[in-house]
Amino acid sequence: MRRIYLDHSATTPLDGRVLDAILPFLTQKFGNPSSVHSFGQEARAAVDKARRQVASLIKARANEIVFTSGGTESNNLAIRGLCEAHQSQGKHIIVSAIEHPSVRGVIDGLEKQGWEITRLPVYEDGLVRVAGVADAIRPDTILISVMMANNEIGTIQPVTEIGEIVREEKKHGRRLWFHTDAVQSAGRLAIDVDALGCDLLTLSAHKIYGPKGMGALYVRRGTKIFPQQVGGHQERERRAGTESVANIVGFGVAAELARAEMDERHEHVRRLRDRFERETEARIADIVFNGDRDRRLPHLSNISFRFIEGEGLLIHLDMQGVAVSTGSACSSGTLEPSPVIRALGRDEELARGAIRFSFGQDNSSDDVDQVVAALSHAVESLRALSPLARAVRTPPACFP
Repeated sequence: MRRIYLDHSATTPLDGRVLDAILPFLTQKFGNPSSVHSFGQEARAAVDKARRQVASLIKARANEIVFTSGGTESNNLAIRGLCEAHQSQGKHIIVSAIEHPSVRGVIDGLEKQGWEITRLPVYEDGLVRVAGVADAIRPDTILISVMMANNEIGTIQPVTEIGEIVREEKKHGRRLWFHTDAVQSAGRLAIDVDALGCDLLTLSAHKIYGPKGMGALYVRRGTKIFPQQVGGHQERERRAGTESVANIVGFGVAAELARAEMDERHEHVRRLRDRFERETEARIADIVFNGDRDRRLPHLSNISFRFIEGEGLLIHLDMQGVAVSTGSACSSGTLEPSPVIRALGRDEELARGAIRFSFGQDNSSDDVDQVVAALSHAVESLRALSPLARAVRTPPACFP
């Protein structure tokens, strides 16, 4: 039985070309980039090159890139760092109701410390309304944080329009900043930070076939943030600690490949996803697609299956060699239904029956056929065991 991986929103396999670039910096090129001797300067040159490569992916300047340990740290540094630096100007934050757990967590923490939070609804299509963002801005608002694309349902938020609102506010002298979590979007969508109008943007290497434990934060020139990790002068004193040179090099190569191959990858995964959805819709009844089916990432499909627990379906598929997920990998282990699916207005049954399928560059049409067959068998088997499904499908007895 061939194993099929359809969980590329959780992580991607390391590209062989990225591995080749990393290996020398795990062996002979081991210098500390803060050292002044030749070993250190060799490492420093590699970090500088990677910084330029990552910056090019989002059309930023190299000195606006801060390397971190991943998307979670970048989100924490962006939000808490910005808020701590500017709390004297206001303590109100605007976020969407479907942010990643690493954003929700830091926002919840700030709320407990006295910050006021406006959580914008996303409605059935999974999108915030631009008018809702504008209406939520108050004199004491200092930060708007809305993710570029959702990690569970793939909906692409109107971040460019939000950036325009922030620019207009700044023209009138307002001290207001805009952060977007682009972990799922970078490498899958073209990003230009100047056109977007964001001040802070979060990236992660392992979503674009790079190494785990490596991320970056774009910080627009002139944007002040307080470091959350102190004790050294690295990363222009925004993030202390010896740089993970090998992982940084890998991130740089992964970013360069993603930029060069973006259109090809986009078309490949979109074609596979669309075929998968057509076949699934034709073969399986009582399903609901979650989120807007047009304004979304090209590789992702989120489907709720009635009368079925998503965890049970996931396990059943895994036994057949198909790897999928029920939502964010950072929320795995919880017994609660996905807050993202509930935010769409779905009832608890549909929220618990939601599965995320996310395709990658190594998947094929044969994978789609095998997955649809496995999925059909799994759904049929699980529904046969479901008392609710039997009750709905069995006509009532007739009495004279």
